[in-house]
Order: sequence, then C-alpha cells, then structure tokens
Amino acid sequence: MSRFRFHWLMMFLVLSMVALVSCQQSAAAKIAISQAWGRSSPMMAQTGAVYVVIENQGGVADRLIGVSSAAAKTVEVHESYMEDGMMKMRPVDGGLEIPAGGKVEMKPGGYHIMLIDLEKPLEAGSKITVTLKFEKSGEIPVDVEIREQ
Repeated sequence: MSRFRFHWLMMFLVLSMVALVSCQQSAAAKIAISQAWGRSSPMMAQTGAVYVVIENQGGVADRLIGVSSAAAKTVEVHESYMEDGMMKMRPVDGGLEIPAGGKVEMKPGGYHIMLIDLEKPLEAGSKITVTLKFEKSGEIPVDVEIREQ
C-alpha cells in the first residue's frame, strides 16, 4: 500500500471515529434533579422518605440503578401501590427508567427513596445529601431539604 493511501485511510478512520463519538454524545441522557425534599421523622423512627423530580433532557433513556446516603445504612428506590384496599410498598427491581425527554416525579403515594436504619432522626430544617446513581449519567449528589411532616 502506498504511503499516500495509508495516510488517507488513517485520516478517514480517525474522522469516522470522531463523528461516531459526537453522535453518541449528542444523544446522551442529560439528567436534571429538582424539588428534592424529605419528611422529618419521629425521634425513634428507623426509616425516612425522600422525594425528587428526575428529568431526562437528553435523547436516550437512562435508568436510576442505585441510591446512597450517609444518613442511612440502606437506601433503596421504592414504589407504593394499592393491594386489597391497603397501601403497600416494595423496592423497585431492575432500576427505574427515566425516558428520553421525560421525567419521573417521586412523591408520597408513588415512587420514593427509602432511607432504612437512619443514622439519626431527620429534623425539619436540616439537609441531607443523597447520591443518585444512573446507568448512563453516573452519580449525581443531591441536597435534600427536610420538611415538617
């Protein structure tokens, strides 16, 4: 292969890779978190709940695959549901999908972040940090305002 053809082929490959990476980045998920709040807890309570709005401003779906916080030993994404006239809750298996161009609103009676084995009671007026871990967007720390019940 001549030197000219080799250089041309290499330049073509490099430009093709740059174009491919640019396309992937422009379609990536762009996660925005807003309206983060939690309920204060009674002095002896071992659990608490946090609510947020997760908006995907990107062109591809993303998935919330984990949550952590120094405020509790265990942190899980839960959903509330009605069964036989009773409100129940369960952990969300497999993560929570955030659709491209869509949003998920965590609120009482629906999806929420469950804090289990609190390090200390959640006091109104205080703040805690939770870190949301997404499949594509990575980890996003969020400051959460604790409000009166």
